[in-house]
Amino acid sequence: MAFNVTGVEKGEWAVLQVRGELDLMTSPVLRQRVHDVVAEGHHSLVVDLSDVFFCDSSGVGVLIAARRLIRSCQGQLRLILPDRGAEEGSHVNRVLGALGVRRLFDCHPDLDAATTDEADPLSA
Repeated sequence: MAFNVTGVEKGEWAVLQVRGELDLMTSPVLRQRVHDVVAEGHHSLVVDLSDVFFCDSSGVGVLIAARRLIRSCQGQLRLILPDRGAEEGSHVNRVLGALGVRRLFDCHPDLDAATTDEADPLSA
């Protein structure tokens, strides 16, 4: 599966759907897309990581930087991290948990939950 990031809008939310491996080679693409979304005036961002089957520390760094950027704009960042992600479960979910940074993120199981204000985030 080739890496790509596609953008859509759902209500007030900008949604970046990420597919493939989020690593040293591909994380700059996601970083740029996050910056582009914010530059376009969107401060409510969902990053859908359902189809990411590998994430290394550079990918985690991009997610933490995105959180910092959105918070500096008084915006909201939500991640889609299903219990079962691309192929063998949500690798990103396991990596964030293992690094102890999952609690920093507002995580949801799917797009509808992430873009609905009444939805409760998944517990860390």
